[in-house]
Amino acid sequence: MAHDAKHRKSRKGGAAKMILIVLLILVLAAGGCLLAIRKEINGSASAGKTVSVSIQQGSGVAAIAQKLKTAGVIKYPHVFRWYAGKQGAAGKLQYGEFDLAPGSSYDDIIEALSAYAKADSVRLTFPEGTTAIAIAKKMEDAGLCSAEDFLKEANTGDFSQYRFWQYVPDDKDAPDRFLKCEGYLFPDTYDFLKDDTVHHYVETFYSHFDKQITDEMYAEMEKQGMTLSEVVTLASFVQEEAGNDQDDNVAQVFRNRLAEGSPYPKLQSNTSSYVQSDADNNYLWNWVAPYYGGWDSIPENILEAYDTYACTGLSAGPISNPGIAAIRAALDPQPDDEVKDAYFFVTDLAGHYYYARTYADHQKNCDEAAKVNKSSFFIWFPLGYTRPVATAFGIDA
Repeated sequence: MAHDAKHRKSRKGGAAKMILIVLLILVLAAGGCLLAIRKEINGSASAGKTVSVSIQQGSGVAAIAQKLKTAGVIKYPHVFRWYAGKQGAAGKLQYGEFDLAPGSSYDDIIEALSAYAKADSVRLTFPEGTTAIAIAKKMEDAGLCSAEDFLKEANTGDFSQYRFWQYVPDDKDAPDRFLKCEGYLFPDTYDFLKDDTVHHYVETFYSHFDKQITDEMYAEMEKQGMTLSEVVTLASFVQEEAGNDQDDNVAQVFRNRLAEGSPYPKLQSNTSSYVQSDADNNYLWNWVAPYYGGWDSIPENILEAYDTYACTGLSAGPISNPGIAAIRAALDPQPDDEVKDAYFFVTDLAGHYYYARTYADHQKNCDEAAKVNKSSFFIWFPLGYTRPVATAFGIDA
């Protein structure tokens, strides 16, 4: 018995020694880690050869830290994030091309990343409702890239890192759609670096769009049984027919037409129709037809899929790149009471909107709008309205 007790005591003593050894190792490891972190923060006396690091516009401190690690400038991105935040520098870090040396102190890295070379950038503004082709042309006119290269990358490039991209159908799954990128090149003011890649140019628009669509919005789409493509397509019509304080009302009219059992299941919007007139803001006439070399050269399936007087429901894709207000209105409109069951609307040249539930009332509204137009001596465009107008427009029967 005494021998067994002594043996048990010996085993306990051995276990205690093992725990002490493990703890000592952990302490030494932690100490070594802390020394390594401190050394990285303070930098080494002999920094390495400089490397070029490209920081994309809109990148947060987490993405920047990861870029620095990938380039070999730092080893501990989480520490850099903490340090930049502690120094109050997280919001000062800029985008662009930077030459940085591995082994530089965090303070030197932050100082370099805080320098903004504005002279090497081009600032462009894209109004809400700008089409993909117009965006590409503007990029070309600014000397950044060719319109052809921009559209090619926007339609065929890999942007799977963004959540929204998984919900945009591939061309094989949307054979009647005109351009895959239409609707997702978010309109805003951007600073583009000269001599950057076409991929980064496109990514600037897509990354901004991705940030607009929140978890709550995706949840609402799922609740309603709507796809992102449907929401953005509807939003593009709202943008073109309103783009002002009438977004919610116009969206409600369209949604009433799209509802199951609707007596008017076609959008019948002149913003994408058979009307061949330079006076109208017609997507088919102004953008699709020139792309194919003329109206008669538009593929029949594309023509039928975008003529809202012929196709039932939404067109095969968006007809412009809408802003966030139009997107929110398309997803969850908050209309005036008089519009909740309306199927028609028309506007006059003074920017007034008239809504109706029946075609007879719509005709009366058209007559009223015509009187206003006849008495007008000028064409007035409501705020945010960017398209040319020659006559009253809206939804016909």
